[in-house]
Order: sequence, then structure tokens, then C-alpha cells
Amino acid sequence: MAKEGAQRAEETEQMIEKEGGREAAEGGAGGSLRAGDAKEMRAVVLSAFGGLNKLRVSKKAMPEPQEGELKIRVKACGLNFIDLMVRQGNIDNPPKTPLVPGFECSGIVEALGDSVKGFEIGDRVMAFVNYNAWAEVVCTPVEFVYKIPDDMNFSEAAAFPMNFVTAYMMLFEVANLREGMSVLVHSAGGGVGQAVAQLCSTIPNVTVFGTASSFKHEAIKNAVTHLFDRNADYVQEVKRISTDGVDIVLDCLCGENTGKGLSLLKPLGTYILYGSSNMVTGETKSFFSFAKSWWQVEKVNPIKLYEENKVIAGFSLLNLLFKQNRGGLIKSVMDKLLNLYNSKKIKPVVDSLWALEEVKEAMQRIHDRGNIGKLILDVEKAPTPLMANDSTETSEAGEEEEDHEGDNENKERMPFIQ
Repeated sequence: MAKEGAQRAEETEQMIEKEGGREAAEGGAGGSLRAGDAKEMRAVVLSAFGGLNKLRVSKKAMPEPQEGELKIRVKACGLNFIDLMVRQGNIDNPPKTPLVPGFECSGIVEALGDSVKGFEIGDRVMAFVNYNAWAEVVCTPVEFVYKIPDDMNFSEAAAFPMNFVTAYMMLFEVANLREGMSVLVHSAGGGVGQAVAQLCSTIPNVTVFGTASSFKHEAIKNAVTHLFDRNADYVQEVKRISTDGVDIVLDCLCGENTGKGLSLLKPLGTYILYGSSNMVTGETKSFFSFAKSWWQVEKVNPIKLYEENKVIAGFSLLNLLFKQNRGGLIKSVMDKLLNLYNSKKIKPVVDSLWALEEVKEAMQRIHDRGNIGKLILDVEKAPTPLMANDSTETSEAGEEEEDHEGDNENKERMPFIQ
């Protein structure tokens, strides 16, 4: 083990030298990233809430691990729909800007803070991060870090934590999925949808109903039992196949789908809301879209729930981790998921890889619901020439970023996740 650890440490040092040499060749202010030098890194920065022109790649001071933290040289970052909502400020109590987005990454352990045990320099890891994931280096508490299986690559590792933990928690911790049950999942072609389908396949005789854009059907038709167009009347289609409805509804859309989901529940069924993507209709935050989606949500009558024996629940993995201090629970779930991965029963689906400088294009792909599986920001990937027009300090229009009056109000708000 000591020899292996020393070899990994040497590999990590070589990687640091390589990264530092590349920074110097590009004229970066940080120069070499060797220990002891002034250290800078590339990071995606959100200058203010709004459209894609609020994102840019900039140089930032490299963080150092505090007590109980690991410093990770990032290889890949996960891009989720919640990141799009953060960019728009379309979340409750958004953080102050400027900020570095991103909540999950994979990479190599570069340094250990005091009192950290169980990890060595050179370990391949994946991690949850309370923002700041879209950067070349991150620091995060050891309780949010997990070792990567030997046959899992960095892109798959960055696609694993958010999607599979969310899917597992909803299915098994909240809804108690068992043999013979039925599940309806929206956005079946997305990262969480694909994770849900795979986890359902680990339980005998589970029927999975999925909704997705029609152009995705050919690619994902084998992952679910019954697949419907997201714009079709899926309620009638489900009832035609299963007269009594379904046992579990997983809703990331909200709006009018809330009432539809509740109407499809069998007695003792569970409806779980874990997102509200219907509130995102344009590049920037829209009060009209928010109001429309809110108005379409069916008001829940507790007496009706009692009479019909139905359960309604909500799930937020980020709040569970960073506000409600359930890192230990998430660790136990990750252990189960990694056992399933090692048994070749589940495997993250990666849609595509993007350079940090291509984050706007990647985010637009999520906005357009064009992805099948997870989009990954590959830190070492060079941007394609047509996408490299963003300088590190300018907007899409080539003009300096400006702070607008509406943004100043956001800067005084409390952080979304504390």
C-alpha cells in the first residue's frame, strides 16, 4: 500500500507540473502550479444572475484545504439542471454573485487537511461540493468524498453522485420500492431518469413508465417498460395499461404535472417532487413562467390525501447534504450504489464532454432538453475553435460584464445552501 501510495503521489506531482507548464505557456498569471508558488486556477465564474452571457472562464486563487477537507485536482464536473436554475437565480435564497457554480466533480487527491483519514494523496475520488465544483481545483469536507472504483473513468465518476444518489433515495428511502411495483418517471432520458430506470431493473417485476421527447425514444426505449412522448396525454396512456395507476410518481417538472401525478397514484402510492424544470422556459428568469407554473399546481387537500391513502413528498439532495447534515446517510447510500456498480448492475450514462470554455453551449443543451444522460465538463478538454471565442473576461457580445440594478438586490440575499 505504501509503495502504491508513493507511486500515486509521484503521478499527481507530474500532473501538477504538466498543468503548471500549460498555464505558463498560455501566459497565465499563475505560471507554474508547483507547491510554494503563487497559485491560480481556471474556473467558471457566474458574474451575476441571468443569461448565458453571465458565465465566463476566469483565473481565481487556488483554494487550500482546511481541517477535515480534501484538496482535489479536478478532472471532470457534472452539469445538472439545478445549475441552470442557479444561473438564472431561479432558486430560493440564491447565493451572492460572483460565484463558481457546480455541485459534483471527480479528480485526484492533491492534499489533505488536518485530521483527514481514509484517503491518500493520489487517490482517485468523486465528491459533492457546496458550489465551486467547476474549477481546476476544489476543496471539500472528507465526508462528501468517495473513492472511485478501478474500472470507472473520471467522466463516469462525475456523472455518478447526484443522479444515482437522488434516484436511490427517492425509490428506496422515500417510496420504499419493492418487487412488483410500478413507477412513473418524467424526463426519462435525463441523468436522473436513466439512473431511476437502472435501479428499478435491480428489483424483480418493476414496471417503469417514462416520458421523454420523441427524438430520444429510440435511444432509451430499452431502459423503460413503457415510453410516452412528453407532450402527449400520458395520464390516459398509463391508465390504459394500468387501470389502477402507479405506485410511485417521480416529478421533476412541477406545474400541471403535480395534479396529474397525484391522480395516477394507487392507494398507498407515493408522489415525489424533486424539481421544477417547467419554471424554466427562457434563457433568463421569467416571473410569468414562475407564476404560471405555480398557478397550475393543484392545491393539495390533506383530507383528500387521508381519504385516498396517498403520500406526497419532496426531495432535495443538496439540502439534505449541506443544510440538514445527512452526510452519513448519503455515505451509506453511496456504498450501496458502488456495490451495485461493481456488480455491473448500474452504470452512469454520459451524454457528452465539454471544455470549461464551452459551458454556455453545454448549458444550452440542457435547457433544450437535448441530452440523453449526463453532460460533463472535462477540465482537460480543449475547446473547439468556434466555441473558444469567449475571452476569460468578456461576455458573449465581447463587452465587459456589467452589474445591473436588479443584480445588486440578489447580492444581499442569504446563500441558497449554507
